This record gives sequence, C-alpha cells and structure tokens, in this order.
Amino acid sequence: MLNLGTYNTLEILRERSPGIYLGDDEGNEVLVPNKYVPENFEIGDKLRVFVYLDNEERVVATTQEPFITLNSFAYLKCTSVSDIGAFIDWGPDKELFVPFKEQATQMRAGSWYLIYLYLDKESNRLTGSSKTNQFLDNSLVLLSPFEEVDLIASHPSPIGWNMIVNQKHLGLVYTDEIFQKITVGDVLKGFVKKVRPDGKIDLVLQKHGYRGIEPNAQQILEELERSGGFIDLNDKSNPDDIQQVFQMSKKSFKKAIGSLYKAREISIEKDGIRLLEKE
Repeated sequence: MLNLGTYNTLEILRERSPGIYLGDDEGNEVLVPNKYVPENFEIGDKLRVFVYLDNEERVVATTQEPFITLNSFAYLKCTSVSDIGAFIDWGPDKELFVPFKEQATQMRAGSWYLIYLYLDKESNRLTGSSKTNQFLDNSLVLLSPFEEVDLIASHPSPIGWNMIVNQKHLGLVYTDEIFQKITVGDVLKGFVKKVRPDGKIDLVLQKHGYRGIEPNAQQILEELERSGGFIDLNDKSNPDDIQQVFQMSKKSFKKAIGSLYKAREISIEKDGIRLLEKE
C-alpha cells in the first residue's frame, strides 16, 4: 500500500519517458518524474521516496525531502492566499492547501505559521491546519518526571509558553522557568517536570534538582576555561547577570557551583568563582 504524506521504500520497476516507476509488494505503482530521478540507479534497486498528490491529483513520488510529514507539526511559510484558502511552502512543488476553516487566524502571504499535516478523509488529500490543539491528545500521557522530550513552541499564554510535546501532547513551560528567548515554531529539547492527574504536562527547559547539577556544572566549567579560569559571578550575583552569561536561573547556578566547590573544581571568592588547578 502506498502511504500518502510519508516516506515509502519501493522497488524500481522500469524506466519510461516520464521518469521511473516504482512498486510495492502489493502491486501498487507510482511515478517518480524525471527531475527527481537519481543520477545512478538500476532496475530492482530500492528507493526511499516521499509520496503525495501532484497538481492533477495524481499519486506521485519524489526524492525531495518535505519540511513536514503526515500527522506532524512544522513551522512553515504561507506563499499565497486565494478565495478558498491559503497555500503553504512545505517542500514539494505542489504547495500545501490550508482551507479557511482550518486557519486559527486569517493567513497572510509571507507570514509563517505552525502547521499540522493530516489526510482529509473526505477528499483523500493532504491538508494543512493551523488549529493545532485539535490534533493533540493528553488523555493518555506515558511520560515520567525528568524524561527528556522534543518540544515545538506553540503559543504564549499569560503564565508561560505552550509546547507541543513529542508531536503528540500539549505541555506548558511556566514563565519563571524560562531563561531564554522563545518564538513560535522554535524546536527545543525539554524535560518533564510533572504530569498532572488531568493529563496536563508541566515542562522545564533545564533539568531540575540533583539531575540538573551535572549539565549545569559542566557548562560552568567550560565557560571558566574559555574565560581564563575566572568569572566575576558567584552566589551573591544579580540573577539577570547570571542568566545573561549562563542562561540558567540563580537557583540552578548556586546548586551547580556548590557541587563544583564540593568536588574541589572551583573556589568561590567574594568577587567571583575561580577554576582550581589540578595537583
């Protein structure tokens, strides 16, 4: 079966004037137009291609890599708007259609939007939507505290930033846990802080507690080495100064330098921290 909107690994069956024809184990065939045919190939080779519908609604394959695949999210640019909807650059020649009913806000050409790609069951066409929350499900969250997750910044709220978690769930990073600039569409790594009984996910962008000491301490050591062994920051410093240099909270910074002090990696002085020489 050929799967629209995804990568398919298919066998090269034959070459004809329009391009090469590929097939699967069930006898389904698809054309790779000449401009996407690899320079070197042999009949019988396996080829990994992306399958979609062309401008004439025919199933075709391409060796181009799309910016988004079926049932996933990506930050994409709107190229034009017509009287039926908007068109999005998603990589393939035929642009992705986003009908008006699937636009969270009215789209404008030249602007960027967080888009979800789905297969419309009525038309059997790949379709985009910027109403992303409807494609997220927190009814069953199989995540644990401290687990690393993939995040996409969705939209800000009065208390923080909403994040798409592992392309499946909706989570939140609270404002007082954010120590870097975030914009819609940013792809980030994060960590689960808590999964609430109602399925809501609290996130952080840095590891907390004892699990956070090691990476933060390593970051401080590396910055000390780059700075000649001394940095004019310590546990008495202004939180904004710490954030500017290390992109971490004062609390995390204090825990990290405390662990480094106990490990005899640094000395904490009245005007900063100093890297200790190894004996």
